[in-house]
Amino acid sequence: MPLYRASPKDGVAWVTGASTGIGKAVALDLARAGYTVAATARDQDDLTNVEEEAAGLPGRILAFPCDVSDEKGMEKTVAAIEQEAGPIVLALLNAGTYLPIRGDRMETTNFVRSFEINVFGVVFGLVPLVDRMRERGYGQIAIMGSVTSYFGLPSAAAYGATKAALNNLAESLRFDLEKMNIRLQVFNPGFIATPLTQKARFPMPALMKVEDASQRILKGFQSGGFETTFPRRLTWLSKFLRLLPRSLFFWLLYKATGWDKRPTGQRGGKRS
Repeated sequence: MPLYRASPKDGVAWVTGASTGIGKAVALDLARAGYTVAATARDQDDLTNVEEEAAGLPGRILAFPCDVSDEKGMEKTVAAIEQEAGPIVLALLNAGTYLPIRGDRMETTNFVRSFEINVFGVVFGLVPLVDRMRERGYGQIAIMGSVTSYFGLPSAAAYGATKAALNNLAESLRFDLEKMNIRLQVFNPGFIATPLTQKARFPMPALMKVEDASQRILKGFQSGGFETTFPRRLTWLSKFLRLLPRSLFFWLLYKATGWDKRPTGQRGGKRS
């Protein structure tokens, strides 16, 4: 029996981080495809704007504001969506943040907040979703990863670590979820022009428009397997790079990112 794949006639699509960037674009594209979309983000006003943008589309967008790092709040949000709009059959757990980390200005705050939003924000949505989908006997869940999960990049120690954690989490859960007819997917895009990438301080090759990325994600929902990665000219190169000897890998990354020309934060000491 083929693994379940969602359809608008089956129920509701839920998108977290839906007020800006990829989340907003995907929510609108799902509404264009006929879904009733439950949109979650912290800001009610931003979600109201997204609702209004969906006016006249075949589907509709309904705002369910919540902070994804609030465990009880996320549980209540899932319950509210299903009570007010119908069963969640498709979910994109997309909410995330990029907080840059520099080795010469280390602090714990950006690490902690990155994991609270990017990892636990997914877990807090995933747990109540799986409980309900298991009872129904079907569902489709997608997690937003990143090409930064493949290897470390300058200033992305927190962000990349969270995305690597999500990939590992999804790979582990897939074994059990597929037995329950729950399709679990990971999207690992390259660099997308969103408010998050505006914070990056290194070159971003093959930068994609958010509208193009959204179309790739919808195609992944409809026909993709466990991992969907794009643009392939970047992501397949990245997969190759992680196979290289570490010395060559670091030399190439220093050159490609321009990090070899950046001033050091070292204040004394010696190298052995």
